[in-house]
Amino acid sequence: MAYSYLTMLDLAKVNGSDQTVGLIEENLNAAPEAAILPARQVAGTSFKSLVRTAYPSGAFRSANEGTEPVKSTYLNRTHETFYYDLQLEMDAAIASADENGPEHALAMEADGAARGYMLDIGPQVWYGRGTNGDAKGFPGAKEVVDSDLVLDATGSTADTGSSVWAICAMPKFFELIFGKNTVLEVGEWRKQTITRSSKELTAWKNSLEGWVGAAFYSKYAVGQIKNLTAQNGKTLTDSLLSQLIQKFPIGVKPTHFFMNRRSRQQLQASRTVTLFGQGTTRPNQELLAPIPDSYDGIPIICTDSILSTEAIA
Repeated sequence: MAYSYLTMLDLAKVNGSDQTVGLIEENLNAAPEAAILPARQVAGTSFKSLVRTAYPSGAFRSANEGTEPVKSTYLNRTHETFYYDLQLEMDAAIASADENGPEHALAMEADGAARGYMLDIGPQVWYGRGTNGDAKGFPGAKEVVDSDLVLDATGSTADTGSSVWAICAMPKFFELIFGKNTVLEVGEWRKQTITRSSKELTAWKNSLEGWVGAAFYSKYAVGQIKNLTAQNGKTLTDSLLSQLIQKFPIGVKPTHFFMNRRSRQQLQASRTVTLFGQGTTRPNQELLAPIPDSYDGIPIICTDSILSTEAIA
């Protein structure tokens, strides 16, 4: 049986917030990262991890001949969480006009807000504080990936690039971190008077808030295939996935590949030609390989958090 770890959804369930759990479960399709990547809570908003940077190395010796004592080397690395704030507001008149009652209108708005939260957190994992991420959010894979773990697909069409990420989704390599011992604070809807264009009205107010970060503990936590485009010979193939795996050291193997729908379709097309030829089951119908769900035993996760409009790097 494969190992499994606590995820963002699990932590929400542990906290016992039925509304939060429902919102996350309803919106997992927006960002599967929340259902797959390991996560944990911390008491504060930051913490330090101990990182071993070098192992001791011994030596063979002759009888009656000593060796010098050696040791591991370590460093402390600080990981921070960042405050996420999504304010909700609905005119009380709009809520009361819902034929299913104001509670239905407010629940629909909360569900949309939760989807927005997921759509914000997913891309942040990969893009971090650069383009396609939030500059005030937590660092992402694109900022921390080691150059030795990057494979260039050599696509060159401007702003049509995409990436495939190989990640070691295990607590010793990577975790989503949630501060103040919570995942997502969903408040109670409350009526209050607000001002709009110098005029007052009665509205329902709420918010989704919380501290969130990503901790990349190891340089081997994540690898990347970059500059994938729609150009001939610059698309995703099994060969590229194999080359990326080979960049990881002995004893370390990614647990998941994350890619978008275009990359998955490209991989399917390459497998159709390589494994199935160009035959057809009946006239004018192409024989396609199955939709890719793994490579070398590593699951393939399709996510809309990874774009097909990345700049060529």
